[in-house]
Amino acid sequence: MNDSRLVYSTDTGRIKEKTASLQNAPKGDGIVRIRKETKGRKGKGMSIIDGLEMSDADLKMLCKELKKQCGCGGAVKGFSIEIQGDVRDKLKQILEIKGKRVKLAGG
Repeated sequence: MNDSRLVYSTDTGRIKEKTASLQNAPKGDGIVRIRKETKGRKGKGMSIIDGLEMSDADLKMLCKELKKQCGCGGAVKGFSIEIQGDVRDKLKQILEIKGKRVKLAGG
């Protein structure tokens, strides 16, 4: 079988496929949920934001803005945003200003 899919080019380097797009994003109920998670993080808390129906590029831009306003680190994993520390109240205020319906999930 001859698979002619281009993986690497000497002109541009490694060629990546676009896997995460808005059409692959899971559909939610329109409510953004923010939860605290410590499992598997050696007791350090992370604020996880789920339910954002955005494209991958928009999620990265929002993550960058949230990290800047909270003064901490974070990353985009899948279709959720992980922000270091328990800053759920601050994240809720920021997202409500942007017009999102936000709920704090978990304890």
